[in-house]
Amino acid sequence: MVSTVAAASLASLWDEVSGTQPDPDTWVVFATLAAAAAVVVPQGLWRLSRNAVTIAHEGGHGLVALLTGRTLTGIRLHSDTSGLTVSRGKPHGIGMILTAAAGYTAPPLLGLGGAALLGAGRITLLLWLATALLVAMLVMIRNAYGAMSVLVTGGTFVLVSWLAGPQVQAAFAYAVVWFLLLGGVRPAFELQAKRSRGGAGDSDADQLSRLTHVPAGLWLFLFHAVSLCALLGGGRWLLGL
Repeated sequence: MVSTVAAASLASLWDEVSGTQPDPDTWVVFATLAAAAAVVVPQGLWRLSRNAVTIAHEGGHGLVALLTGRTLTGIRLHSDTSGLTVSRGKPHGIGMILTAAAGYTAPPLLGLGGAALLGAGRITLLLWLATALLVAMLVMIRNAYGAMSVLVTGGTFVLVSWLAGPQVQAAFAYAVVWFLLLGGVRPAFELQAKRSRGGAGDSDADQLSRLTHVPAGLWLFLFHAVSLCALLGGGRWLLGL
């Protein structure tokens, strides 16, 4: 009897996660776009919200390191919104190149993937996938501030997923995806500005230049292209165009 109830509960849970949910009202889509822009564009709020982009940035490094066969040893997130992902393996080759390239491209590509899920009505699936990724990342965090940042972010997803109603879940999911799409554009411009002033000499673009003998400016162009194309493509999905 107990096993039957448990099986029915699991089946119901799976149906909820894998099923589709109704799209939010149009005004919610535009309101969440405005809310995301409000925390990305102003410099003061961006200093705080950029922490979430750093989580996606370092998570991208870590995920690709694992997928390419490298050994991920740890991730650190700092209060100045910088981060560091350390992996072991060959210091050259395609695995190292893809790992280095994953940071600046991860937030916009995650936003694009999220937009595709929302465009298909998979709001609950998006929230659960994001929670799972944050839990997996938490295991690899190696400093207190990083652990706190990921716990707060993941806890927010858990609370919304379990306690909020469908409309609140939809608004939250749209706000998160808009934030990743918009917030994924700004870091590449910031890096370009730092490099123009002679700073950021050990940036991802510079590391990629040393690995591939391709000018760092071309890697910056790639970061810009990925983030802007993701914003355009993801925006079309979110706006139902």
